[in-house]
Amino acid sequence: MNQSVTGTGKTVEEAVNNALAQLGVLKEDVEVTIVQQPENGVFGLFGKKEAVVEVVKKNTAEDAARAFLTDVFEAMEIPCELEIAENVTDEGTFLNVNLIGENMGILIGRRGQTLDSIQYLTSLVVNKKAQEYTRVIVDTENYREKRKQTLEALADKMASKVGRYKKRISLEPMNPAERRIIHARLQDNENVVTFSEGNDPYRHVVIQLNK
Repeated sequence: MNQSVTGTGKTVEEAVNNALAQLGVLKEDVEVTIVQQPENGVFGLFGKKEAVVEVVKKNTAEDAARAFLTDVFEAMEIPCELEIAENVTDEGTFLNVNLIGENMGILIGRRGQTLDSIQYLTSLVVNKKAQEYTRVIVDTENYREKRKQTLEALADKMASKVGRYKKRISLEPMNPAERRIIHARLQDNENVVTFSEGNDPYRHVVIQLNK
């Protein structure tokens, strides 16, 4: 839920600044509604009114992700702490969410499918009303890095088999992120080429000799 406060002052600007001080945020982080314009009154004495504004703090990507995931884990009755950090790079804005708790395996699921689903839904919530797209990455127990290492080892092993047996090899179906890991791992391997084949959820990577 958005945070909101009422600010008062001799001028609208002063009222807004007073409200911003209460929230501890900058003006670009809020939406301002003028409730009452200031009035000097009769002879500057009678009926004098201060400016009144309502200032509402905009939900950030972190706020949206935290609220959504908190509700999800409470509904699932899974104790889970959230570490959320937003990073802006040349490639765009990333929201990294780390889930901390016991028995996180239930949130990972088979081959990370549950974790991917949580990540997908969180991304929908974060970007629902956003003007700029934020890429959401949800992880727990360093699963993403471990999975990346496993896939890179698989790519090297399968590429070696293709070279040895001179036959193309089709890997198991993978999501787009995992397929990208395979392609990236073998893009500098001059002996093989890779491409994706099939339709989701059965789309998979094919490795074959570079002719």
